[in-house]
Amino acid sequence: MEVYVSIGRRKNATARVRMTPGDGKFVINGKEGLLNFFKRETLIMDIEQPLELTENLNKFDFTVRVRGGGLTGQAGALRLGIARALLAYSEDYRKTLRQGGFLTRDPREVERKKYGQPKARKRFQFSKR
Repeated sequence: MEVYVSIGRRKNATARVRMTPGDGKFVINGKEGLLNFFKRETLIMDIEQPLELTENLNKFDFTVRVRGGGLTGQAGALRLGIARALLAYSEDYRKTLRQGGFLTRDPREVERKKYGQPKARKRFQFSKR
């Protein structure tokens, strides 16, 4: 049985993806199904985009270990991991996935908090007198 392994990252989240031929089942951190783990339809749509674009929606089973970050970061990491696993399966998908923007790691990270300010960019209220 063919197993395709990949890693996706976004913000502080990391997703280790194992893709095997099957009928579209997801097991994420031991939980069956996407909806049991991610709870939001928008995140699930985001995750399934590379599969829909390459017309592989119910052709593979996924076993995923996700760590770090929040739900949005984990969903983004999983999407990148799925795209990379599809690429390991067939190099023919590269052009399609690249045009969809699924092979680019999102480089945005949280900006650090600065001293003398309540948040990264917010300032304390200025008083002239």
